[in-house]
Amino acid sequence: MIHTTKYKPRVYPYLNTNAANQIDRLQDMTASITMNRTKIEEIGRSGLIDWRVGNPSVTLTLRQLEYGTMQFWQDLRNTGSADVKINFNEFDIPKVDIAGYETDQNDSFKSTIWYPGLRLSGFSLNIGDPDSLVERTFTLIGEDEITLQGNNKYLVVYDSGSASGGSPESFTIANPTPVADPDNSGQFLFKVTRYNTSDGTTTLLNFEAGAGDPALGSDYYTYSAGTLKATTSASDEIRAYYSAGAFTSGEQTFTNNDTDAAGLEAKMCSIFLQTTNYLYRLQSVSIDVTLDRFDVREIGDKDVIQTGVRDVTTRATLGRILDQWTVEEVLRGEVPDYGKLDIRKFQDEKSLLVYIYSDDIKNVFRLGYKLTDLAPVGVDDATPLNEYVTRGVTLEGELGFVTNDVNEM
Repeated sequence: MIHTTKYKPRVYPYLNTNAANQIDRLQDMTASITMNRTKIEEIGRSGLIDWRVGNPSVTLTLRQLEYGTMQFWQDLRNTGSADVKINFNEFDIPKVDIAGYETDQNDSFKSTIWYPGLRLSGFSLNIGDPDSLVERTFTLIGEDEITLQGNNKYLVVYDSGSASGGSPESFTIANPTPVADPDNSGQFLFKVTRYNTSDGTTTLLNFEAGAGDPALGSDYYTYSAGTLKATTSASDEIRAYYSAGAFTSGEQTFTNNDTDAAGLEAKMCSIFLQTTNYLYRLQSVSIDVTLDRFDVREIGDKDVIQTGVRDVTTRATLGRILDQWTVEEVLRGEVPDYGKLDIRKFQDEKSLLVYIYSDDIKNVFRLGYKLTDLAPVGVDDATPLNEYVTRGVTLEGELGFVTNDVNEM
């Protein structure tokens, strides 16, 4: 059996040259898979003709404790540590592979569960109550789940570093040596990508059989006996995804992160409407962002060939014990203690700011979420017997970002 303490999650960004990272502070990782198989029947026949095999639909949900770093955001965005502000509308093209490395209770490594080609379809930030840990949840979609076991039990990603440039250039893959793909005779590499430094694009290269130089074009590669050949320009970067019986020597699938916060708490947060209006008596804050994806296939190809996002919807719900009317005053666009707060006159284009600090003294800023151009879409009043009156306000918009630079807020 495999305990969660022996399950090591890693993320592999697809675009650019960003390195793989372990996924820290993960609390739950759940895959929901629909096989999309359809019965084919016909009039006059009792029983099935056959099954139509469609592309599977994979939804992977990851729930993390908020620990005040941008790393996983940067992984999902396929950018590096220099990216201090990530807009929610920047996830049309980026994608990642996520892998879980599994060791059993006898410390015997068993397998890797691999989810390739995932795209972000939504996320949420949740401050459940004043005593809670802040949590963030990411939802990703794809078409594949692959289990690697036996001689193929480790997923390994080779990274060439900065290429010299050649037509073709040869790369030695030996740490560890790739094991043959049991589903594809003569092939050892699951996929090979080339990052082009001149235009910032990442190209998925096609496999060409044989040990010689690729002859079918610059977007092809060959592989034989530990040598990969592909056309490169100076400073390009080649990545090869493959399976092996061991992980990369000198590297670990997961190391304990005792540097960052274990988890940041509700008491370490400050919530504002319109920059300067601090919200008191808040009992809960939830932010939900949905990406209406438009990932394109074409006739003659089973895979997604292009990715996009039609629209982004941001939604924030503020739950509070009714004591002050700051939220309504801001939505009304009036000063404190304004005498009449009519919901018909609530205004749009409001901003919600969530500041998260390293502790409850709030001297060190860690991470911030900002939603802009919000409109009020719902109000919930609750007056239960023998309880205090509560009020919830829901705001909706399209724009927002996450940042670790307080000046961006």
